[in-house]
Amino acid sequence: MKKILILLLSFILIGSIQAQDTVWIERPQKQYPFLKEIYKDFLKYGTVYATGDISNSVEAQYPTYILRTNDNGSIYSIPRVEDATDVFPFDYTYNIGIRKLARFDYERKPKNFYDGNESQLAYSAPTSAVQGLEYQLHFERERWNGRNFNNHRVFFKHTGKYHIVKAETREVGKINLNYKSAETRARLPIGEKFSLSAGAIVRGHDRAYGYNPFEIWLNEETTDEFGNTYPTNQWYGLGREYGYTDHFTETITEGDTTQDWIWRNEDGNQIASSDLDFRERIMPSLINRYNTGIWNALDPFVEIAPIVGFDFYHYEGKFWLHAFGNWILPYHKYIAGSEEFSYLNRNNWVVGGLELDSQPEQWNDFSSGVSFGWKVGKNIGIFAEGEYMKMWDSKLFQTTFGINFTFK
Repeated sequence: MKKILILLLSFILIGSIQAQDTVWIERPQKQYPFLKEIYKDFLKYGTVYATGDISNSVEAQYPTYILRTNDNGSIYSIPRVEDATDVFPFDYTYNIGIRKLARFDYERKPKNFYDGNESQLAYSAPTSAVQGLEYQLHFERERWNGRNFNNHRVFFKHTGKYHIVKAETREVGKINLNYKSAETRARLPIGEKFSLSAGAIVRGHDRAYGYNPFEIWLNEETTDEFGNTYPTNQWYGLGREYGYTDHFTETITEGDTTQDWIWRNEDGNQIASSDLDFRERIMPSLINRYNTGIWNALDPFVEIAPIVGFDFYHYEGKFWLHAFGNWILPYHKYIAGSEEFSYLNRNNWVVGGLELDSQPEQWNDFSSGVSFGWKVGKNIGIFAEGEYMKMWDSKLFQTTFGINFTFK
């Protein structure tokens, strides 16, 4: 036993001496400072998400029935009753994106996971909860009431002590929202809670406000060689342009003669029993079709204007107040799109076209918001939140307020 112990101790001693004489050289690791900076500035604290949602679509409260003529009968035979209730396939949404948006102290994560549709003041308030880069890249496919939409939101914002830079493009198909903007401002902090900002904003819109092509077409006039003036186009001429045909009919009932025009579609099926029926039921969709075709042929509009804003933020844990405002001043200059059809002439269109000698009309756009909360003691909490925005002819607002009481 003694010999075995001496032998083990000898091995341990020899190994320790050899270990002391061995020099380990570490292989140098490659450094990638550029990738580290990208991760630190762009990806750190960001969240990549891919989500989906499936739900039942809207269902009619009562079924809709229509009458069809039997194949072996006439219009005066007992008709066939058919269920014509609109039935839509299920609604769904799926999206993919990445986001890095800071929350103010009073804001809470709305759900356990992000799906890209969260509402935060980082989008609308001039300043942010933290300085630096914030962003969201969100792309979405949606089916709603049987209609398919491609939605997106691309948002970038960089806030510094003395500057604000922001760019955004957003499309929501089911509410016909297509908005683009980019702005840069100088920022002046006043104390730790208040700041002012001023700069310029570039915005784009597709709609030609106040311009009604059909009304102009309907009121065009032609003057003959004798100086007589008469309408160039008749309202029913629009139906003929889209393939509908009108046919003269004469009905004699108990000695009374009634004359009118019935209307048929391109397949020869009767779709209106009189001119009045055609004008009240079919013409509205044709007018929209005509106007949409002309509106879509116009180039998109882009305008630039000065913008000023303020931001006040106070937070103490049990009490907070956050108020902000943005004012786009009435000095708009269009840099793309025809100024004739721009928002500057929204009130200058008359039945015959653009009013002669009319002057472009400037306008004010603005947005504001407030978030207030007060935890009164251990049981009661009072809160109020709201935002209001006016952009061209659109006015958007939402308000939430209430009181909470918690039993202890």
